[in-house]
Amino acid sequence: MTTKVEKSITVDVPISTAYNQWTQFEDFPQFMGGVQQVEQLGDQRLRWVAEIGGVKREWYATILEQRPDEKIAWAATEGATNAGAVYFFPAGAAQTSVRLELEYEPEGIVEKVGDQLNIVEKQAESDLEKFKSFIESRNVETGGWRGDVEGQT
Repeated sequence: MTTKVEKSITVDVPISTAYNQWTQFEDFPQFMGGVQQVEQLGDQRLRWVAEIGGVKREWYATILEQRPDEKIAWAATEGATNAGAVYFFPAGAAQTSVRLELEYEPEGIVEKVGDQLNIVEKQAESDLEKFKSFIESRNVETGGWRGDVEGQT
């Protein structure tokens, strides 16, 4: 059974700063719990290594759509069944609303129990809070990729 999670947060940085930081996939371990490494293998391909609930997973994902200051969407291509998107909306002069949508298929007993306990939902909420602290404390992104990936979603 597929599980869906949607969480939002408002960050006190301009939309371009929030978006640009989210394109720096290799920095995700700094604000995503359980994510040990994200390796960018090209404009559209990523290798993820994570440990959540004591289960270590490695998977590859493809960026399906990327529109500067609006949206980044991805899906796992091997090693896991998950997909997601992050959306960026202006929320004031120097504020951005960030909405994270995840969809995943729990595998194995540990992940299924974790799913029943809403572990991924809680982790997504925590990760957004950590992103907020990370980007607001810096007030500048660590980099940014402004290219477009046309909608394959």
